[in-house]
Order: sequence, then C-alpha cells, then structure tokens
Amino acid sequence: MTTFIKRRDCEMTETKKYVRIKKSSNPAYWYADRIGEVFEVEGMDATDYAVFIEDIGSSLVLKKDAELIVTEKRPAKVGDKVLILDDFNEPRYMLHDVVPVIGGVDEHGVAVRKSGEWPIYLNNEQYEVIVNNEAKNEEADGMKIDLDAMGYDELIAHGEAVLTAIQLRSYNEGYKQGKFDAEMDTTYMRPQEKGAQVRRDEIVEQAKADIAKLAPNGVIKRPFGECDAEFIVNRNKRTVVVLIKGRYYGRVYVKGIAKAAPDDCFNVHIGKAIALHRALGIEVPDEYLNAPQPTEVRVGDVVAYRGVYKTIDYATVVADGEPTGDGRVALTSIAVKRAKIIDDSRMEVGE
Repeated sequence: MTTFIKRRDCEMTETKKYVRIKKSSNPAYWYADRIGEVFEVEGMDATDYAVFIEDIGSSLVLKKDAELIVTEKRPAKVGDKVLILDDFNEPRYMLHDVVPVIGGVDEHGVAVRKSGEWPIYLNNEQYEVIVNNEAKNEEADGMKIDLDAMGYDELIAHGEAVLTAIQLRSYNEGYKQGKFDAEMDTTYMRPQEKGAQVRRDEIVEQAKADIAKLAPNGVIKRPFGECDAEFIVNRNKRTVVVLIKGRYYGRVYVKGIAKAAPDDCFNVHIGKAIALHRALGIEVPDEYLNAPQPTEVRVGDVVAYRGVYKTIDYATVVADGEPTGDGRVALTSIAVKRAKIIDDSRMEVGE
C-alpha cells in the first residue's frame, strides 16, 4: 500500500506498508511455508492485512501472524533503520533485512551495519526508511536503558526528552493515520468506474423488463396456443436454459441457452433474457452480450477471494452486523474489498 504524508519541510513523502510473516496460526494457511518473508500491503481491516503475491494474487494475512513495517522513500540519516530492497546476493545482507544507518551519509547513499557484521554501503535506491517502531533488528533489540544507573539530573533530562518525543510521535502518528484513512476512503472504498456499474444496473433492469414482456408470468403465446417458459438455472456451471413447453402435454418445442464467459460475472436476469431471445428466434441485444462487469460489491453478491487458506474462497456478501462464516462474508470486510464479483444476481435479496 502506498500513501503520502506531509513532512515538516512541506514536501510530500511517499510511504509504503509491508508485513513480515512471523508465524502461521494454522498450518493450512497459504503463508505457513513463508515465515520471515515480506510482502507489500494493499489494504487492511481490524483483523487482516491484504497483500499481493505474484504467484497467487491478492491474499489475506492475519494481523496477529505478521509484523507491520511502515517506510518512507527518502534519504536516510544516521540513526534511522532502513528496509533493504535490493536482492544483491550479499550473503550477510539480504532482501528485506532491517538494518540501522551508522554513517557514510552522502547524496548517493548510506552505510549500514548488522550486529556482528562488517558494514556495507547502500545507494538510495536500495532501501526505504522505516518510520514505525514495530519493525525490529538485532542491534536495536539488544539496546536497554538502565534508569537505575542514571544520576538525578540525567533522569530529569531523559524524562523531558521522552515526554517531548511522545508528544511529537502522538502528533505525527495521528496525522499519518488521518492521511492514511483519507487515502483508504478515496482510493480503496470508492466505487471505481461508476459509469460502468450504472450501465450494468440499467441492462439488468432492461433484461427483467424483456422477460416480463416476452414471457409474462412464464407464459409464451404461440400461433398454436400458449406454452410455458421453464427456466433452468445452474449457477455452478453459469448457465441458463429455457424450455418452451406445451402447456397440456409438456412437449418441448424449442429451447434457448445462455452461458457466461469464464471471466464474466454471472447474472441470472441477463442469462434468462439471452436464453429467451434465442429460444424465440429474436436477435439478442448487444448490450446483453457485452454488459460491463460490476464494480460495486453489494449485499447478496457472490464473490471469490483469496483468504488465509491456500484455496480460493467463495462467499455471499451480507450486511455488516449479520452472522458471517459458512460461506458468508461482511460487506465492508477486507476480503470483500479485494474480491472479484462472480455472481450479482442477488436473487436471495429479492432482485
């Protein structure tokens, strides 16, 4: 996840969030064999981080299983900790190591040193500066402050410095969180391509109206008498079949079939309209065949997402506050924000 915070010099500084996998609460989780690896964060909620992995796509990591690392892309100074971003095949220093800056600061880079190792030089493109305190390194872990060994004046000075640091940190963290929340609201929670969603809604309503016009109450008027239109919907196979059957003897005179493309979102209303047009020999409107994909997740949609397990999860979206689990997921959960809508028929909510 990339956002921006304003520094004291009024320049906009790019910040990113990463997570390092610390453990796997369940051996079935996708990251069970990736302990220690670092991934960039795309989003988060109260319990999960959403990260992107090239081989499996957007996936969730439980917050309790990960360490958050927040970075800024700027030149480092002595005392900063940095996250190494270059896998330069150096056996002592590896990709995503967290190391302190010890000196050698110039316009091109800095010198860093891991505890017990010789220092190395990193150019400014090989690192990002860590700005949160959760990320750890061995040298920092070994540093302790012995208050009992301090004199009175030293304690006072130390205490004043701590209070000042707390006040500054509180201000900065509050400001960064506000910027982060605003970024989430405007980037990750806004409905993207609003026009496409509105157009799809219009097409769905058009399909419903066509069905009601061509087969009112499931009845087809033919020259030789009335027939029944029997729709067979298979949501697993993403198909709709309509059988035009004789009312009295059940003879099938003709049938029409509609099948959603593998990458398309299935909608039973559009499918029924397409199948009915084909059964009656009427040209299928182009908008039914090329309807835009939905961009807004709504209650009743069926979504596919990568949760904490290695398999793809499928779930029906429910309103916040309703029971989840067993194939149900809350509307504003991080899983839904990263999910793909695979069925927006919403039959269960009366659409």
